[in-house]
Amino acid sequence: MNKHKTSGLTIALSKGRIFEETMPLLKAAGIEAVDDPETSRKLILDTNRDDVKLVIIRATDVPTYVQYGAADLGVTGKDILMEHGGEGLYELLDLNIARCKLMTAGFADKALPEGNLKVATKFVNCTQNYFAKQGRQVEIIKLYGSMELAPIVGLADIIVDVVQTGSTLKANGLVPLEHIATISSRMIVNKASMKMKHEQLKLLLDQVSSAVDLRR
Repeated sequence: MNKHKTSGLTIALSKGRIFEETMPLLKAAGIEAVDDPETSRKLILDTNRDDVKLVIIRATDVPTYVQYGAADLGVTGKDILMEHGGEGLYELLDLNIARCKLMTAGFADKALPEGNLKVATKFVNCTQNYFAKQGRQVEIIKLYGSMELAPIVGLADIIVDVVQTGSTLKANGLVPLEHIATISSRMIVNKASMKMKHEQLKLLLDQVSSAVDLRR
């Protein structure tokens, strides 16, 4: 359960694109990071507010930290949330940043097998759910990176991965095939924190929401 002070707020973020695109939105709520996570070795960053801390973790861990109350709120991609399942947290705000698509991809000119389809992905739950809705029998091969290699070496028929520009697929002779979901970063909140720190969180969410609207 929550181990941090009941008065303060802890926000879970990941390095890179999500951090860079979230900070201007948090600035609208009066929150600015004192340290840069790309240059600092600290995993807990101070902000200009004594009552707000930022924890820097892997994007895939953000929902888990928020679910168990190690962070009051966090920002992570919809793909990560779909994979996690969303237990113990509220998905309250689409920040409309870090946009991309979750898609199947493979060779443009290669017919897929009628029977068991081999799919390489790190999004195991999303992939299972997608093909289950189609009533399609699939064998899922979990990989952690270099997804495009799987069809090339015959490990899988297709892949399921996040696509931004499609340039990596193209460079490896693959094309996007089916659209599974449109992805963007979401602000998520711990359910217990939403009750205990309702006023604080509502104010922050309203301010961030206004900043998101202004950017549209």
